[in-house]
Amino acid sequence: MNRKSLRLLGCVAVAAVLCLLLAAGPAAAQQKVIKIGTIFPLTGPVANAGQRCQAAVQTAVEIVNGQHPGVKVPLAKKGGLLGGYKIQLVHADSQGKPDIGKAEAERLLNQEGVWALIGSYNSSVSGPASLVAERAKKIFMCGASSSSALTKRNLNYFFRLAPTDATESAEFVEVLKWLNQKQNANIRTIGIIYENTLFGKGAAGEAKKAATAAGFSVVVDVPYTPGATNLNSEVQTLKTKNPDALFGAVLGADYALMVKTMKQANWVPRMSINYCSGYQDPIIAKQLGKDADLFMGSNAYTPQFATLLPAVAAVEKIFKTKTKGVPFDGDSIQEAVAVIVLAQAIEKAGSLDPEKVVKVLHESTFDSPLSLGGKVQFAKGGQNIKAFSIVTQLQNGEYKRLYPAELADSKAKVVFPMKPWNKR
Repeated sequence: MNRKSLRLLGCVAVAAVLCLLLAAGPAAAQQKVIKIGTIFPLTGPVANAGQRCQAAVQTAVEIVNGQHPGVKVPLAKKGGLLGGYKIQLVHADSQGKPDIGKAEAERLLNQEGVWALIGSYNSSVSGPASLVAERAKKIFMCGASSSSALTKRNLNYFFRLAPTDATESAEFVEVLKWLNQKQNANIRTIGIIYENTLFGKGAAGEAKKAATAAGFSVVVDVPYTPGATNLNSEVQTLKTKNPDALFGAVLGADYALMVKTMKQANWVPRMSINYCSGYQDPIIAKQLGKDADLFMGSNAYTPQFATLLPAVAAVEKIFKTKTKGVPFDGDSIQEAVAVIVLAQAIEKAGSLDPEKVVKVLHESTFDSPLSLGGKVQFAKGGQNIKAFSIVTQLQNGEYKRLYPAELADSKAKVVFPMKPWNKR
């Protein structure tokens, strides 16, 4: 073989090797990717909340994937997981509808090939979507859905970060007793308004149970259809019964409509206390302005909690770049925590074997500087037993910490009873 032929053969060989390397490149890159699906209501009556939850997941993934020495949360400095793996998100819109959420869970798992799921804000969506994950033996991290029924199903792959409606119902009743003792409030009767969903019906049931056990009388309970165009008859029913206190399980735009309808009907109860609902939505609070004041509710986070959760500031700075300056609320921050806890479990397991990661999730306690409890620990069924919230009251657009006493703002005083509309 002459020299020309040898040179030609050498060039062909080099080209072949280069082709093999180029072909292997994407496959090698794919081996370093952990695909995680998200399911949130990106459209519909609670779209604002869903979009913030998605932004929170994106924020947490950005922190885990990168190197952020100024962010004081676990794994912020590592630049990925397991020696270089990066999380890649695949998003889905549930529209707040259970059937769509279930179908999207199936698509994400079966067609997109995601390794785990995160979602879904609405308890009525998280329920069926997480059953899809359970059948597939895939992890489902649930940040904000609060229905206590979700962690009573004895699932192995489901993990919920937020407090439950049962926990918050008990806390609300304690607040009523506290007001009766502190201000001689003489609260005796309770009304309940709730959306006709898993979340709403579950919250109403827990409210009745807690109230009755504490000696209060539930004089009226009013369900409504989510996304209602008016709540006139529901508010009139409440006004007729005129309970001392109102418990509300009302989400998103429905909450704003409820408040506006109360004003139109010229009625407020002596106090109104709300689950993790439209009450804590910073956009809705801003839209309602003064009309939102003096309502009460539970929060896992507001900007007024900054002194309690100093690690949030650096994370929230990234989050705001994705939300046009809107801060975290209690729901969205729980979704960020879900990502960070899952990332810690993967790293501790040293593996992407779901069974090994699930075992770590069940058996470990995780640092969580974005949570009021400071730690995350899951009981059987997947409930975070370290989760709790603070009862606040909106005063001049700020969420004032009131209860429990050890976490209350020392300068805040509860306004009771609520002022009538014409005296605000």
